[in-house]
Amino acid sequence: MPRVRKGAARHQAKKRILKAVKGHRGSAGRLYRLAKEAVARAAVNARIDRKRRKRDFRGLWITRLSAACRQRGIRYSQFINGCKKANIELNRKMLSEIAIADPKGFDAIVEAAKAATKS
Repeated sequence: MPRVRKGAARHQAKKRILKAVKGHRGSAGRLYRLAKEAVARAAVNARIDRKRRKRDFRGLWITRLSAACRQRGIRYSQFINGCKKANIELNRKMLSEIAIADPKGFDAIVEAAKAATKS
């Protein structure tokens, strides 16, 4: 039986790896062995950053809410506590969108939160 050396399959695999590292700098974008390592590292970082993106967006929403609350004379922590006491069940993403798109509506939510903390 003849010896099989995976000619076409190996060529396709190398092409797939080298296409995946297109845009990488230096040897990692050209040499197969380094390209394989770069692809593996990129996959790990991609998974980590999918998790980090959620964390970053939550921080952004909190920063926006904090700034909007400060303009209305209330601290962020007091606002969130007031929202919980007033049974306002909007998440931080929706609250920050309301603060940007509908300031009058956000004023009403802030007043409800202030009233709930006083009673």
